[in-house]
Amino acid sequence: MSSSPEPQQQQKSQKQIDTEFTSYYLQRATQEFGEALDAVRSADDFKPDSSIAVLISALQQGTGMFSEEDKRAVICSEGAARSSK
Repeated sequence: MSSSPEPQQQQKSQKQIDTEFTSYYLQRATQEFGEALDAVRSADDFKPDSSIAVLISALQQGTGMFSEEDKRAVICSEGAARSSK
């Protein structure tokens, strides 16, 4: 089994990788922190019109701690995992 990324994944632009990684990261974060996010959403001072945008922005900031190589590796491994199912 080869550890190199799938050729299709290697051809993706960095913008595509960033977009896919952000989506993946947000899905994982909401799964992992679901109870905490529910508590935030049910707080008395939570305002859906403005608080949701702030919450999403705050979660997206977490993607900044990953290098471009890390993002590509995650997306490539996720693509390989999906294609092997």
